[in-house]
Amino acid sequence: MQSFIIHMSSATARRSNVDRLLTDLPDAQVIEAATGQGVQTAPGNLHVPNYPFAMGNGEVGCTLSHRKCWQHIVDSGADYALIAEDDLHIDPIVWPSVMALIAAHMTPDHFIRLPAKAREIAAQAIARDGLARLFLPKVVGLQTVCQVVGRNAAQRLLDATQTLDRPVDTFLQMHWVHDQTIHTILPNGVAELTADLGGSTIQKKTRTSGKLMREIRRFKYRRAVNARPQV
Repeated sequence: MQSFIIHMSSATARRSNVDRLLTDLPDAQVIEAATGQGVQTAPGNLHVPNYPFAMGNGEVGCTLSHRKCWQHIVDSGADYALIAEDDLHIDPIVWPSVMALIAAHMTPDHFIRLPAKAREIAAQAIARDGLARLFLPKVVGLQTVCQVVGRNAAQRLLDATQTLDRPVDTFLQMHWVHDQTIHTILPNGVAELTADLGGSTIQKKTRTSGKLMREIRRFKYRRAVNARPQV
């Protein structure tokens, strides 16, 4: 299995962690992260529910970086590959069980998330290896620090993201749009070192006066997403 590490070369504070990931991940290589500057996006109205926030340059760049990796998977002809962001940290104790589940169940049609936060509730249990459990989550969680993406799944996601109107993790929740089932492995030994590596590269600042309205919009959006569980 190949691994693609998304990293912007100008983010020098993250380089030591990238070097570690090049050793820890199977057949790993660095993919230069895309920037979102100058990219036209739709105003959150391509899909239902409408996304209530404008995409920032960092969110656009993150989405384009993942599309870049999806294209690499399709072009390589490999059945699947692992995609990691450059703030990933792996617990070596749990990781072998995760790799065993992937080897046993991954296909070109699969997309398996390895999230850093254990917030997803299982709609269906698939398999177990040690502590690690592979399952179908009712609602797909946010963030994209690590995932394994099949070739056919990558093509489906590329086809569905020709125009962007929301961040990649938010879009991945919308299984009713991209028609891609999303599975999850938890526990998985995955953590994010965002704070240790200088903070988020995509987080947007919001004025204090606008925080309440933003939280109301976020709540309504998440409620609409939660109303469409995977089954």
